[in-house]
Amino acid sequence: MIDEILQKQLSTAITEQLKVKILINDAKSIHGGDINQAYRINTNEGYFFLKMNDAEKYPDMFAQEYMGMLELKKADALPIPKPLAYGQVNGQSYYLSEYITKGQTIPDFWDDFALLLARQHRITQPHFGFISPNYIGSLKQYNTPYSNWPVFFAFNRLLPLIRMAYDQKIVDKSMVQQVEALCKQLPQLFPSEPPALLHGDLWSGNFMVGSNGRACVFDPSVYYGHREMDLAMTRLFGGFDTRFYYAYQAVYPLQPGWQQRIGVCQLYPLLVHLILFGGNYYGSIKEILQSY
Repeated sequence: MIDEILQKQLSTAITEQLKVKILINDAKSIHGGDINQAYRINTNEGYFFLKMNDAEKYPDMFAQEYMGMLELKKADALPIPKPLAYGQVNGQSYYLSEYITKGQTIPDFWDDFALLLARQHRITQPHFGFISPNYIGSLKQYNTPYSNWPVFFAFNRLLPLIRMAYDQKIVDKSMVQQVEALCKQLPQLFPSEPPALLHGDLWSGNFMVGSNGRACVFDPSVYYGHREMDLAMTRLFGGFDTRFYYAYQAVYPLQPGWQQRIGVCQLYPLLVHLILFGGNYYGSIKEILQSY
């Protein structure tokens, strides 16, 4: 439930954003994922979305998500629920955003989705990384800036997670050594590309069809990285429609050898899932590593 103190903060935040007095009528609990409680907030100006979690466990999670969403909004590419506010009340962190009403897909839904993602991927900056660490799921995501993608990928993505998995006795020393050996091969595997603005956690559970029939993305793990990371992620956990990949390739072709790099790019989200959810992902990781 949301208490009176939180209701007052939310009313003030929405009022400041919309420049109209907001009164909260009720809050209905809805699905919010593995670590968050989520609510549909009903007000005199319509619905808003609220999610909450433990401020002690995840002290800056929603602050980082808010910054990431602002970065995506600034890109003016993939639609997102407008971020409105974040804060803490009585040991709970909260994040408030626009509420997206589900709709029916437009006829060229997947082509449109791919075109907008390609537009987002053309947004760049001088270095790989982001302004601060953030999260992927409930795990810390390191974004120390590097001018070189293989170095960034090794030191901010693969090595921290395989060592975490080893420390938690999820993997053995030989798998750690395999990942370390792969990291030495990364400069030969990845062609040079400018840093691309990534969603960072782009799978089928992190988008929905909005009321306008187009894709709306949420729950990002934003950073500037190699764009093949987003595309490889879309192929996990059910995948996207084939039309999406043809449309993306038509507007922003990937460099030769991208098919061979899919598994390498998928190692990061698979390691995340291995640490968070257990051994079902071990076999997939082992299979990818054996190819190198």
